[in-house]
Amino acid sequence: MKRAACSIFGLIFVRLMVVFALIAPAAGQSSPTIYAESFRKGTTQITEASFEAKLSPQNATYRERIKDSRGNDRYELTVTPQGPEGDRKVTSWRVKLRDLHHTIYSNILLAEQEPSPDARNNLWWLTPNPFGPVPIRAQRIVKVDGFYVTMQVKDLHFTPLDSPYLDTMVVQFSLSNSDPRGK
Repeated sequence: MKRAACSIFGLIFVRLMVVFALIAPAAGQSSPTIYAESFRKGTTQITEASFEAKLSPQNATYRERIKDSRGNDRYELTVTPQGPEGDRKVTSWRVKLRDLHHTIYSNILLAEQEPSPDARNNLWWLTPNPFGPVPIRAQRIVKVDGFYVTMQVKDLHFTPLDSPYLDTMVVQFSLSNSDPRGK
């Protein structure tokens, strides 16, 4: 009997945390901005652009070619789903930026090449988990070579609402050669 009560309490606690994570941003709390610099330190600049990725389990992967300042394809940005092994359910998305000229690195959005729990090294992981390394609504800015990648989750939805499974996520991307923080 005590075990069942603890199990029910745990389930209620988890559901309340999910609801709180969904309601808190809507309650007027401002989204933090987290800045990091990639381990890649170069001078390459890009053709500035903004775009939006509308993700769902049916449209789970997004790709965008990024052109250098001469108009040539130089980088590839991809957004891919993460979820339970062998299942189409999505619990988060991962953003990767790959240099098409130097393919040795699979993701140059990392601050360090070694895994770490530091938020600055996890800006590429779009997880709504309230205990994740970066708040889901945070504005994420990564300086890569001579340009900046800004990412921000603009909308997300769970089905059902109290589950960890995402049915949609909208992410706004902006690529700029000048620091978007206004410094």
